[in-house]
Amino acid sequence: MTNSTNTMTSSAGGILIEGLRKVYGHGDTAVEALKAVNMHVQPGEVVGLVGPSGSGKSTLLKCLGAIIEPTSGRMVLGNDVVYDNGWKVSDLRALRRDRIGFVFQAPYLIPFLDVTDNVALLPMLAGQPNGQARARALELLRALDVAHRAQAQPAQLSGGEQQRVSIARALANSPPVILADEPTAPLDSERALAVMRILNQMAERARTAIIVVTHDEKIIPTFKRIYRIRDGQTEEEAGLGRLV
Repeated sequence: MTNSTNTMTSSAGGILIEGLRKVYGHGDTAVEALKAVNMHVQPGEVVGLVGPSGSGKSTLLKCLGAIIEPTSGRMVLGNDVVYDNGWKVSDLRALRRDRIGFVFQAPYLIPFLDVTDNVALLPMLAGQPNGQARARALELLRALDVAHRAQAQPAQLSGGEQQRVSIARALANSPPVILADEPTAPLDSERALAVMRILNQMAERARTAIIVVTHDEKIIPTFKRIYRIRDGQTEEEAGLGRLV
């Protein structure tokens, strides 16, 4: 990605958040949604972010995803400072496209594109030749055991297959960071655990740092580390790491 400050590199160093604050409004009506949040996710690590509704999870994820601007603090994605009391990249859309993968509760696949083109679209938009982007898509689909559905339309896939395709899409540009927002909420226990196995496997293979925001009690025991957020503040705790 082109950046006028020349801070962006291709190395993957995980996620570092230091003293991140987000305040909505001004004066007497100001609401401090995030209060000096600190987090660190290593390359190859999947970390859970849990907390009650209104605790600041969505705000934190939107800041990390460069969707809203923090009020102050520092964010480093893949060894690159992207925010330090102001954005340090000139093109936030390119940052989201090239440096951050997103996995949502709903797969949001494009219904009129087949599975391969759904995964290849982002690399194409980033300037990769069509053949190279499609080869990358097929590589990921094979790794996620859905290559046999490469030419299917999204409506022809099961819910678990759609979520695997959405994970492939998130990995297509080899981002150092993936943000997953309730990725297992609509799935039964077996499929939810399968998604978590896949996320852990892909994190390890690609050295990607992954944050999973979840209320899903089925998957919370799978995390080795958890950040609990309440009233805009995070607290780190050890997880159980029960993923077989």
